[in-house]
Amino acid sequence: MVATNQITTLEILENQVSQCTKCALCATRTQVVFGVGDESANLMFIGEAPGRQEDLQGEPFVGRSGKLLDRLVKEEIGLDRSKIYIANIVKCRPPNNRNPSSVEIENCIGYLKGQIANVQPKVIVGLGNYAVQSLLGTDKGISKLRGELYEFENIKLVPTFHPSYALRGGAQVVAQIRADLVVAKQLLNTLCQ
Repeated sequence: MVATNQITTLEILENQVSQCTKCALCATRTQVVFGVGDESANLMFIGEAPGRQEDLQGEPFVGRSGKLLDRLVKEEIGLDRSKIYIANIVKCRPPNNRNPSSVEIENCIGYLKGQIANVQPKVIVGLGNYAVQSLLGTDKGISKLRGELYEFENIKLVPTFHPSYALRGGAQVVAQIRADLVVAKQLLNTLCQ
């Protein structure tokens, strides 16, 4: 059960994000892509920025990479989208699906921290370079970061590849994401006993 003040706070935060004009992305977005899922989830996934489908639908990870993420989470952790919380570092789509700039990330990271503070997950899975680098404050690439556990504001962080990379990288990348999700599941089992 989600506390009423938690919902109100997330609603207020989402309203603030929907009116945000801190960077130029506000002029090119169709809509803000805030976050979706169980607002008291033990497991949170964080990506880098919305893509075209996400911008059109207003929900993170709804395109091809989202469908792959949903399938892998179901197969490896046993949860569907309604039982996790999904958000991005940047809440508006960068034009042509380019990588978010450091200014865009800096302007949006406070909103993400607000989401994390409200959801209070036990485990965060960071999806791809920009998400993990932004959370950890590092410039190390995801290939060097994955396979280790980290903490973000006292929450266990499991870095893995972005599902869009798996769509291009094939079975080996999918296998690595699966292995990282198994680690996330083991952490959840330990922390939620």
